[in-house]
Amino acid sequence: MEEQFNQPQRQSPIGVLVMFVDTLQLWARGLWPVILIYFVKFKQLNSAYLALGIIAFLLVIVLVAYLKYLNFTFHLDSKNEEFIINEGVLNKKRTIIQLERIQQVDINQSFLQRIIGVYELNVDTAGSAKKEGRIKAISHPLAVALKTKLLENEVRNVTLVNEEEFLKPSIDSQKPFVKISFLSLLKVGITTNYVKTFGLVLAFLTTIFDSVKKVIPEYEVTDEQLDSYIDQNLAFRSIAILFVVMIGLILVINLIRVVFKYYNYQVIKHNDSLFLSFGLLNTKSTIVKPEKVQIVTVTRNYFQKKMDILEIKIKQATSGDRQNSKSIIEIPGCDENEKTAIFKLLFHVMPEKGIQLKPNYRKLVFSIFVCILIPVVLFFVCANFVDQSIMDYAFVVSIYVVFIGLIICFGYLNNRLYISDDFIIKQSGAWDIDNAIIDTKKIQGVTTSQLFWHKKADIGSVIIHTAGGDLAFQLGNFTILKQHINHWLYNIERSESNWM
Repeated sequence: MEEQFNQPQRQSPIGVLVMFVDTLQLWARGLWPVILIYFVKFKQLNSAYLALGIIAFLLVIVLVAYLKYLNFTFHLDSKNEEFIINEGVLNKKRTIIQLERIQQVDINQSFLQRIIGVYELNVDTAGSAKKEGRIKAISHPLAVALKTKLLENEVRNVTLVNEEEFLKPSIDSQKPFVKISFLSLLKVGITTNYVKTFGLVLAFLTTIFDSVKKVIPEYEVTDEQLDSYIDQNLAFRSIAILFVVMIGLILVINLIRVVFKYYNYQVIKHNDSLFLSFGLLNTKSTIVKPEKVQIVTVTRNYFQKKMDILEIKIKQATSGDRQNSKSIIEIPGCDENEKTAIFKLLFHVMPEKGIQLKPNYRKLVFSIFVCILIPVVLFFVCANFVDQSIMDYAFVVSIYVVFIGLIICFGYLNNRLYISDDFIIKQSGAWDIDNAIIDTKKIQGVTTSQLFWHKKADIGSVIIHTAGGDLAFQLGNFTILKQHINHWLYNIERSESNWM
């Protein structure tokens, strides 16, 4: 098997179908305005020419997909300890990955891949902003064997020949110590991501509306026409109905997203690591190693507290340009006992909150000034000097001030930094309360700042740098912060532990 990897390998022959679907999706995303026009003007088009165009388009996709399949090869360079991927049709691309830089190798399976019986192998390094190596159609035995070889520097005691017997059966034979139930997923779906989903729904509807207006200009309606058809009572009634519909859409979309993404979520303890597997249509499995964990965040809001659920987010070691939401591992719908079991495996002890630091009241004043006072002043300036009709919407200002004021006040009250001998816990959030936990041994550096007008008040800010991201705390007691910073830096210099 090892000699096999030293020779250029192609994907499974059925990978042509995967390449075809990927190419079709890529071209469809790029040509969607043209497709939308054809859809709207469908009745006006000649059926024969339309059929010939679709056939020609699909034939081109098939040709491109087949060429992508032929030109996609991968192999190991044992001499230089490199994993090499060659791909591309016209623009040839050669990706060289040093084996020592590989941080994670995941074996995933989408709905299409499950149907045709292949898997996807993703290679992740600490120096890339995305998955640096991706093989989209590979058999499971070959994927497991290749994963073992790529991670050989971390599993020296496991031979390539018996890896499949060692890894897969041993995981499957163990019972998960955390298994997120369908009921827990429903609870998560109705209590999270309100703002994000609202933004996505609003952006989608706005995009569709703008696209339809461009394609069908005769549907444009002037302001005078609107005034003649809509009175004020009907407008308020329409807004109320729209609000209810939006709330319903948000809940439904959240439920569907959570169930499809996290269905059958299981956490298994394997070789002192966490083996995670989840997904309804697209199945994903990954391994979380405690030594690579940098920041663990526990998120919970009022409703989730009443339902006894919470969400755990894990950030592993990444490069500075890859610290984004896609690199975060999420475990949704845990209860307190499951959280304790996960924490004991990741940290070996339960993190405890130590001394408490609060931000100075100036942080609250500054937030009110920037987020409330300035926007309100700009509103009335525009109403008096630009367009007086804007004053008709003055009632919105009161709603804005109350809503934003509550967010700022709760955010200030929940903003805390807890420091103990071994852990730092940053608490933040207005509705969703986050508790970000850092093991002090994982600190890579500390940045402090103090404006000259803050010296007399003895307040300042600190940014704690780790390989998985940064943690910032603003306008705290600067004397106490410096004392702990000196202690952290001293421990970093004398520590021989590996943060990776």
